[in-house]
Amino acid sequence: MLASDNFRTPNHYQHLTDLSDQVSVVIPAYNYAHFLPEAMASVLAQTGAELELIVVDDGSTDSTPEVCARCTDPRFRAVRQPNAGLSAARNTGIREARHPYIAFLDADDRWQPGFLAAVLREFHRLGPAFAAVGTGCSRMNADGQLLPPPRLNFARTEELTTASFCLRNRPLSSSVVVRRDVFAECGNFDPTLRSSEDRDMWIRLTARGHRFYYLDEPLAVIRRHPQNMSKNAPRMKRNSGLVLRRAWRAGAVARWNLPFWLRAASIHYFLVAWTHFDDGLRGRAWLYLLASIMLWPLFLRVDRVSEPPLFRLRAAAYFLRTRP
Repeated sequence: MLASDNFRTPNHYQHLTDLSDQVSVVIPAYNYAHFLPEAMASVLAQTGAELELIVVDDGSTDSTPEVCARCTDPRFRAVRQPNAGLSAARNTGIREARHPYIAFLDADDRWQPGFLAAVLREFHRLGPAFAAVGTGCSRMNADGQLLPPPRLNFARTEELTTASFCLRNRPLSSSVVVRRDVFAECGNFDPTLRSSEDRDMWIRLTARGHRFYYLDEPLAVIRRHPQNMSKNAPRMKRNSGLVLRRAWRAGAVARWNLPFWLRAASIHYFLVAWTHFDDGLRGRAWLYLLASIMLWPLFLRVDRVSEPPLFRLRAAAYFLRTRP
């Protein structure tokens, strides 16, 4: 032993490992064995952070256990549980997490190489008042090829508030990193929700005074394929409506602020129209688009809902010119 080693107390090593750069990455996995290796590889390739990767196998019946068994990276561990749904799998990951930050990535998505470094840089810049940072996303097809953005979107880098999340759900959970300690105060993801569970979580988080920052850089890549959970338009409508009703009852934004809640309901039906149109339910899509216009005919500040001017007329024109 070198004489100098006698002086290497824990405090001596504090400059070598910044505890605030330690991230637990949680990937819930259910029958996505064909996508999972790409998601895992995108996490393990991240730089600028000390990380652990936790894959929660939510009772998969495909080769997900074999995929996990093949990974020998010491930063990786797998947890298997009976099938309980996406929220329950994320909650298991939160309980298993050892690091002060928790990042979420769906098993069919991936991160760009600089995702964690960029998010941690924002946490350092913003300071401890911010409990969550999310980024923008790009899209890819089932084969991993990048796709063009689906529609014009006026999202911008800014702080997101409770009102922001009541108006619409962004960013997507695969692009969000959260301080682990806020879950002890705000609770975990609601396992009774089969979609919109992330929006419910972010509303509760911000309603308790925790701040959320959105970085409009496409650092996560979301895969679009026929097995996407978001393809079930009626379920998406039901759960997003439930989340909004909960937020209204809880006074997330003052219940007497009727103009706000009418705008929130209008945007809800506008987005519901799109999901139904994408699912081939065109008649319902037109009904929901009409409901959106009737609830709030004109948005003067479209930037507040991250949409271009005359966005519902644009949607109507798209619906008309797109053949089944």
